[in-house]
Amino acid sequence: MKKKMLWSAAIMAVTLLAVLIGSGFYMLDYALSNADRSKKTSYAYVMKNYPETRPWLDSLQRNGILRDTFIVMPDGERSHAIFARSDSARGRTAIVVHGYKDRSTGMLHIAYIYNKVMGYNILLPDLHGHGLSDGDDIQMGWKDRLDVMHWMDVAERMFRQNGCESRMVVHGVSMGAATTMNISGEKTPDYVKCFVEDCGYTSAWDEFAHEMKKRFDLPEFPLLHVSSVLCKLKYGWSFGEASPVKQLKASHKPMFFIHGGKDDFVPTAMVHPCYEAKPQPKALWIAPGSAHAVSYRDHKQEYTDRVKAFVEKWNR
Repeated sequence: MKKKMLWSAAIMAVTLLAVLIGSGFYMLDYALSNADRSKKTSYAYVMKNYPETRPWLDSLQRNGILRDTFIVMPDGERSHAIFARSDSARGRTAIVVHGYKDRSTGMLHIAYIYNKVMGYNILLPDLHGHGLSDGDDIQMGWKDRLDVMHWMDVAERMFRQNGCESRMVVHGVSMGAATTMNISGEKTPDYVKCFVEDCGYTSAWDEFAHEMKKRFDLPEFPLLHVSSVLCKLKYGWSFGEASPVKQLKASHKPMFFIHGGKDDFVPTAMVHPCYEAKPQPKALWIAPGSAHAVSYRDHKQEYTDRVKAFVEKWNR
């Protein structure tokens, strides 16, 4: 009888483990798969929702200034970006990084600030698994930091101007903001002068825990733990490892933090530990009443003025 009970318990344990692993793989696929890219932000969407960009985009496209480029990353994967030069850049460049399941074109309204308003060269990469870049998995801004740093070097060489010092700002929104914060904790070239992050999360772990609770009313344990281990085994990184708030502790270049005051996708509260972790110099603006990633849409002039003032202070 005792042997039979032990056998039954073992079967139950194995069954539970199998269910947890299966559920973990399901969550991993749900959160990190981006196989369907057909509904992502188009030029037409940007011009419709941000009409101020239409004359600028029409001019860029009509004159062949807004262009595509592809590079091969050190791991052999092909990566895509769009870029535009400015005659008045004088060595100044903005790298603008999109968010979760979006693409480079989804950041054209932010690029408008830099190219049209401020006269910068712009480069907008498609992150791994997004847009026209290789890959099907989403890296939550962690391994993306290395890809964008590679793009930064490419952009500096691409836009280098005789007689002008190369000066660069990196501006990211949502997962692009997490990417930006992660980059800031690495050793970056002298030409990188400052960063702007808009509604980034503290860590992939915290963001997934928030979404699990909000969408499915599930606790972190044990599913998030199992999924994180599976992510490490399959993709080489864990949810806790992908932590902008940890990276920010080693970030010493200026950063402007922006967050919507009514953000419930990446909760507004997440900006505070990020801001506190970052040594000076830094600045913070909570956009009144704004939900996730729409601070510019809701406060176009103030957003533009604040970004311009901060970046020009440090990117002279």
